Amino acid sequence: MQYQGVLTKMQTEIADPIQYYLVFESDFIHMNQLLNKNIQIDFERYQCLACGKNKKIFRQGYCYDDFYNQPQVGDWVMRPELSTAHLGVEDRDLEFEKKAQLQPHIVYLANSSNVKVGVTRKSQVPTRWIDQGAHEAIEIVEVPNRYLAGITEVALKEHVADKTNWRTMLKNEIVDENLNDIKGKLQKFIPEEVKEYFVENGKETEIKFPVLQYPDKLKSLNLEKTPQYTGVLKGIKGQYLIFEDNTVFNVRNNEGYVVSLTIS
Repeated sequence: MQYQGVLTKMQTEIADPIQYYLVFESDFIHMNQLLNKNIQIDFERYQCLACGKNKKIFRQGYCYDDFYNQPQVGDWVMRPELSTAHLGVEDRDLEFEKKAQLQPHIVYLANSSNVKVGVTRKSQVPTRWIDQGAHEAIEIVEVPNRYLAGITEVALKEHVADKTNWRTMLKNEIVDENLNDIKGKLQKFIPEEVKEYFVENGKETEIKFPVLQYPDKLKSLNLEKTPQYTGVLKGIKGQYLIFEDNTVFNVRNNEGYVVSLTIS
């Protein structure tokens, strides 16, 4: 069976375990059904997610020009504290930024390799936690815009990590933590203008991933260096495919790459 399409991040469905779907223009692949199957990945060409041209992907699925022009990859995406739509100040496209920034946002704790603080739109809960490979997560505050979430994250990351160790996450070298206790200890560090948005009675969300075998050593698949790869799929965690030979493939990092998948 063969499929071809441009990679975008896998769609997910909350279940036990998480259900993963790879969506191409004309195909919809339920990835959980491919566990224990042989998958051949062939890199065909690039296709920028904005202009659609066969131009080398620079970052996040976009060619160089579009990465520096498109509103959905402005600096405020990675650094929410730089959001300015609440002030009516444009970065690249004020209407787009208002829609994205002026909606409820969650600051959360997630545990994937270690406990970390992060920001996401409320509409992206629990998708964001799944994409990070977190096995547990809890909400800290729910605020009305991205800026308030950003300044909260900046304040809290003085006291807790804001990065995931992807290697530890994929090896499943995890320690269960009491996120409620950590949240309680962090409460006093929340900025004054955000304290009223503290989520008092939130409970931990637990997430289970479809993994039959975790890798002990990791080899990251780079399609530019290895344009054809074949392996037996043993698991899916975060946005990674995990193969029997310890190769791991980050689907999200390869957005904008056109690939053929051959399943046997």
